[in-house]
Amino acid sequence: MSLVNGTEIFKAAREGHYAVGAFNTNNLEWTRAILGAAQETNTPILIQTSMGAAKYMGGYELCKNLVEQTIKSMNITVPVIMHLDHGNYEAAKECIEVGYNSVMFDGHDLPFEENLAKTKEIVALAHAKGISVEAEVGSIGGEEDGIIGAGELADVEEAKQLAAAGPDYLAVGIGNIHGVYPENWQGLSFDRLQELADAIDLPLVLHGGSGIPKEQILKAIEMGISKVNVNTEQQIAWSNAVKEYYAENKDQAEKGFDPRKVLAPGTKAIKDTVESRIEWFGTPAVK
Repeated sequence: MSLVNGTEIFKAAREGHYAVGAFNTNNLEWTRAILGAAQETNTPILIQTSMGAAKYMGGYELCKNLVEQTIKSMNITVPVIMHLDHGNYEAAKECIEVGYNSVMFDGHDLPFEENLAKTKEIVALAHAKGISVEAEVGSIGGEEDGIIGAGELADVEEAKQLAAAGPDYLAVGIGNIHGVYPENWQGLSFDRLQELADAIDLPLVLHGGSGIPKEQILKAIEMGISKVNVNTEQQIAWSNAVKEYYAENKDQAEKGFDPRKVLAPGTKAIKDTVESRIEWFGTPAVK
């Protein structure tokens, strides 16, 4: 199946009280693992590149072509959304030109009025080409490709203004952070999420989905979270599987040094992680 935008998929998720996972890719193996998990579960999926990953992989156009050609070679039949994760203004514009199906403009580090104005610009450019837009209100804690957030709670009035600018889904700060959650993390703020969900009809996005307890994710989805971002858990699963390969001296077996053999356990670990999260999120099978 060809790439699709995310507007109707996430609208249906909000209405149906389930979520669709957004999974970061970093190379061919990750791309195959994510797409393979979607096909295995027969569910729609969003695959995304951060600015840093796209630079590492060779640019946005290469990333889009890689995903498109992998869909073709693997005979993927489920809907796949190609998305820019945490893009600044220039990155969002470039991905619109390249032909991503969905872009995130992350302007949380700008003065609010500038974030609002640039969100409107990105929405106009993207919607003219049938591309979905994710905006962000309230800082997501931690660091994502040099964009550092303190983990604040989204302001409801600012969220309403940003939603009125026309994005298709809105990332909200509700105590979530990127990366590994510290032991003293206080958990998601369901009170603030309820306020946001009552005020905004758009699908809401939970960044930093790795490491949040399952029961908190399920409650957030029931309350209006429709897109859950997962990256760190994939990285940890990948790292652990590859370390185990070497710890068991499998590289010493015949041609055990072959990169295809070395990378295979990590690829499977990512696929298993994605399949697990699809089950958590309650993503329904494609009819």
